[in-house]
Amino acid sequence: MTFTQLRTFALVAELGSLRAAAAALGVSEPAVSAAVAALRKDLGDPLFRRTGSGITLTPGGRVLAGRAREMVRLAERTHREVAHATSSGRLRVLATAACAEHVVGAVVRAFTRRMPRAAVDLTVGSTDCAAAALADGLADIVLGVRPSPATGRAVDAVPFLRYERVVVATAAHPLAGHGRLRPADLAGHRWLAGPAGIEAGSEEARWMDGTPGPPQVERRDSEADALAAVRAGAGLMLALGHAVRDDVRRGVVVRLPVDGTPVTGLWWAGVPSGGAGTGAARALQRFLTTPDATSALLARPRRPDRAHPTVRVELWS
Repeated sequence: MTFTQLRTFALVAELGSLRAAAAALGVSEPAVSAAVAALRKDLGDPLFRRTGSGITLTPGGRVLAGRAREMVRLAERTHREVAHATSSGRLRVLATAACAEHVVGAVVRAFTRRMPRAAVDLTVGSTDCAAAALADGLADIVLGVRPSPATGRAVDAVPFLRYERVVVATAAHPLAGHGRLRPADLAGHRWLAGPAGIEAGSEEARWMDGTPGPPQVERRDSEADALAAVRAGAGLMLALGHAVRDDVRRGVVVRLPVDGTPVTGLWWAGVPSGGAGTGAARALQRFLTTPDATSALLARPRRPDRAHPTVRVELWS
């Protein structure tokens, strides 16, 4: 039994025919047949039977298909990790939306001052896919809402930044100036948020879930866009306290004193557990817990004095 045979059978099982597997591999159909025949002989199982619509796996074939897919994924992950280990420090970061908007830029600038040859691929995704992305080798580190636990996909996560969210609106909003408010008083009012809405697994989501009749949230392209709409009188927002501090001080928006607020949360940095993953990812995770990182994250944005590291951004829906 060889890796080539297993990869071939995995494709046959996935695509449902020897011809399709041959086309995907760029080999002849007889070569695929020979690989499958060798597996049949080695395992003493026909593995599949032909039907009018393609093939049907035997019970043994289904077991082998699952194992073969696992081994192919492991081989692909090993190739990626070896490539990363010998590269100039490319780092794949998966960040939840709010953390990506407010934190990752500062993190990248501060970290790459220590690793000037580093290149960063940034993917913006949901907390639901974070643990799987690490386990499947699609990301080296995840930043933001703590990754949701998944069976067999443990994550070593450390908190690196505490934040507060407050409810804001304009002074002309019907709820402004009414004194202490209960969450029930917010029912029926328009809410705005960034592209992820109220992020799953966050403290904000837990607070919202505890309110009577959790509201429908209108999503904007960014939290900055959502805040601009709130400034224009479009509704309420559960905004980051430091992001609206100046607006509150100038009276552009007012903070509504709602029970349970401010909502305090943490952003986390997670890497694969058990010592797996790249050295660059663990270096970034360690860096995020240092005073230098905290200073960079809390500092006001400034014009950089050097070229930005390479950053490529993707969005995962």
